Amino acid sequence: MGIPDFIRRIRASAGTQLLFLPGVSAVVFNADGRVLLARRADTGGWSIIGGISEPGEQPAATAIREVYEETAVSCVAERVVLVHATSRPFVYPNGDECQFMDICLRCRAVGGDARVNDEESLDVGWFPVDALPKLEGFADFRIKQALTDGPTWFDPSVPRAGDRAGGA
Repeated sequence: MGIPDFIRRIRASAGTQLLFLPGVSAVVFNADGRVLLARRADTGGWSIIGGISEPGEQPAATAIREVYEETAVSCVAERVVLVHATSRPFVYPNGDECQFMDICLRCRAVGGDARVNDEESLDVGWFPVDALPKLEGFADFRIKQALTDGPTWFDPSVPRAGDRAGGA
């Protein structure tokens, strides 16, 4: 789908300046425990599926929509894997700057045959977790977290409420 219409409208007045956006990424497993990856058209790198939430759209709905739009795979969201704000802005080739608050969800495939389903991907496929292609930086950590039964991961460098000056 590319750039959502609501972002195009914002960019018409904001130009290329930094936007902080709600992102959702999905680590999708099939019944064989393989993970769904896409080779991104913008960077050429392999990654998990992700995208920007539309106004009013819940994160699980975003994950399900993005996975289907990009790969033709139907999935269900199972749990939140992590919540993380990117530390640096990403600058697109057109000069647009974005920083994302990513909510990563573990998902389970329930139908469809993986294929390139839009212009955002060059290739898609299922990969065993012990034989993944070279991944874009953030994808590897998200897959590892999705494989655990652990609690949702939050950046440990963020102080807890009681650690702040003034407490509470």
